[in-house]
Amino acid sequence: MWLKPEEVLLKNALKLWMTQKSSCYFILQQRRGHGGGGGRLTGRLVGALDTVLDSSARVAPFRILLQVPGSQVYSPIACGATLEEITQHWDWLEQNLLHTLSVFDNKEDIASFVKGKIKALIAEETSSRLAEQEEEPEKFREALVKFEARFNFPEAEKLITYYSCCCWKGRVPRQGWLYLSINHLCFYSFFLGKELKLVVPWVDIQKLEKTSNIFLTATIRITTHSKERDFSMFLNLEEVFRIMEQLADMTLRRLLDNEGLTLFLSIMPLESAVNIVDCFFYDGIKAIFQLGLAVLDACAKDLCSSRDDGQALMVLSRFLDHIKNEDSPGPPVGSHHTFFSDDQEPYPVTDIADLIRDSYEKFGDQSVEQIERMRYRHRIRVLQGHEDTTKQNVLRVVNPEVSFLLEDLEELYDLFKREYMMSCYWEQSRPMASRHDPSRPYAEQYRIDTRQFAQLFQLVSPWTCGTHTAILAERTFRLLDDNMDNLIEFRAFVSCLDIMYNGEMNEKIKLLYKLHIPPALTENDRDSQSPLKNPLLSTSRPLIFGKSNGDAADYQKQLKQMIKDLAKEKDETETELPQMSQREFIQFCKTLYNMFREDPEENNLYQAIATVTTLLLQIGEVGHGGSSSGSCSQDSGEKPQASIPSLEQDSVFADTDPGTASQDAQTFPEEVEGNWTVSLEHILASLLTEQSLVNFFEKPLDIKSKLGNAKINQYSLKTFQMSSQSHPEIKQDSSLPRRVCHNKARTTKQVSWVVSP
Repeated sequence: MWLKPEEVLLKNALKLWMTQKSSCYFILQQRRGHGGGGGRLTGRLVGALDTVLDSSARVAPFRILLQVPGSQVYSPIACGATLEEITQHWDWLEQNLLHTLSVFDNKEDIASFVKGKIKALIAEETSSRLAEQEEEPEKFREALVKFEARFNFPEAEKLITYYSCCCWKGRVPRQGWLYLSINHLCFYSFFLGKELKLVVPWVDIQKLEKTSNIFLTATIRITTHSKERDFSMFLNLEEVFRIMEQLADMTLRRLLDNEGLTLFLSIMPLESAVNIVDCFFYDGIKAIFQLGLAVLDACAKDLCSSRDDGQALMVLSRFLDHIKNEDSPGPPVGSHHTFFSDDQEPYPVTDIADLIRDSYEKFGDQSVEQIERMRYRHRIRVLQGHEDTTKQNVLRVVNPEVSFLLEDLEELYDLFKREYMMSCYWEQSRPMASRHDPSRPYAEQYRIDTRQFAQLFQLVSPWTCGTHTAILAERTFRLLDDNMDNLIEFRAFVSCLDIMYNGEMNEKIKLLYKLHIPPALTENDRDSQSPLKNPLLSTSRPLIFGKSNGDAADYQKQLKQMIKDLAKEKDETETELPQMSQREFIQFCKTLYNMFREDPEENNLYQAIATVTTLLLQIGEVGHGGSSSGSCSQDSGEKPQASIPSLEQDSVFADTDPGTASQDAQTFPEEVEGNWTVSLEHILASLLTEQSLVNFFEKPLDIKSKLGNAKINQYSLKTFQMSSQSHPEIKQDSSLPRRVCHNKARTTKQVSWVVSP
């Protein structure tokens, strides 16, 4: 069985054990007097002693120790009654842990990582033993079915255990079931006709504590960024709290830990630092912990008056820089950090011997177990504090660059980070280290890939185009991925959204234009095999269209003048975009058509885009000496009338079935595009001639409703996405993701679904 790791010194205990196997970090031992090798006097005495002892005090004959190279401190992590049992544990360590320990830079991280893994295994064994008692296997399976049905997580979200309890809402307890899974704390209640579903990711928990409420009921309080939630009436509150602590700690360390412990030994003078190292060799991590407390105690007054973290760091650095060793045999070493000195008032010197004595007198009564529990408790707060600092710095950097309200920008950051976290939860086979790099600038630390971006695009982008949305999302991702590492950061994501929601019409059209030329649009684009790759639109329609009042408008002259005006206004420093080919232009038009669906002015928009499309197709040919069929003599004096084509007649907007592609190709043979091109200025000037199109791109857009729905539906859409990958037949129902994405928040009193924070 696995054992809770506790540090022990084996100076004399090694005489009672024989080493059977060893590696860089683990030792498998057999107790003398058990099995072979026990014929000597020592073995016989040990065996006799173990035999006469009461069964509760007997020592298992086999054990595995964690050994950190260079340390005299060992930690028993497993024991067994038989060689077969202990060998299974040894094999697990070799297969799952041994090959990963080499990635750690220091010994403390290795020991901490292994101990965390062992504690996780103990938690799993505890829940397994609970499930094996009496009829628990059936009950656990029943609870698992309910958990999956109620919360609809992907299959990778494993349920660890569950408890009956109450969740307090104000002064009212809601009786229900608490489900603890590998990544989430979930609560379900159906009480007095009201349903409550609560989902709190472990990674969002900032504080976990035992307390009591106004009714003097012992409770477990969960604190997130925005709320506090109390749970009570457990059969065994201590057990629940312990498992919660373990799960929260494991998840935070797995997903967020960059935690490091230092006493600024690089700042402390060398003759004093060697004494600290001596204490560590004698008492282990306990000595480092109590010395750290002694330093904080000595600087408490100045630290409390610090204005920010930077000033607090200066206080600590200055104190450590002035720790001297009066008993050092060598000459005193001058200060290596003179910029901490105060020329006006000399800083008092602290003797290292006095500091060590104070640490043992004031804080020496803390046991290693107490220290570990305090590290458990405060690690959550420290890591969450680091995450909050990162978030605030991201918002501070990005906010001046966009027009979103700060509260909306914060919601977007939370959605972006949650999307990253969900992939960490359920897609462990994909490399995550490259996606979260604390060494990068704050706004670039969390990064997402194309699939994660596509889901966020569907949730919050105003440019949703039905089934065409996924294609547009792919093109947007390729445009934003300027370094082509298949990852984008939050700043690029929100800058693109800012143009969609808050940009001027010319900025929006420019973004759409970029999405339909390389590198956003490629030959291997998912939509490149569409029959629309062929120039299906007729370019023989005249450039002059009759109006209802009989007055003719010369669009060609208008367009030429608008293009000249735009060219004058163009920033000379702006890089000129390449011109768009006919195939790219057809894809551009198809995107516009899909964007207009379900708009109140849908019919007017369709008519307008048909007119503009025809004009631009002719301009592309006329401007480059194309075929004469695309033009009509303006000097003939004739002003022919042309009816606007219907949507059914204009095949550029038809979502043609792939099975009919070959037939369409025969009906409309592929033409050689040659030099047919149009520019951004051509397209913008043409769109400006249709008021309905201008109104569409200039109407104000509100992101708040999108954010509200995204917060509710993000988990559901992720589950659907993963189910579609596991079961391709689900993709046949293409309306499902659309229904999920457009699902409105339920406002009825019967149902409440909450995803914290």
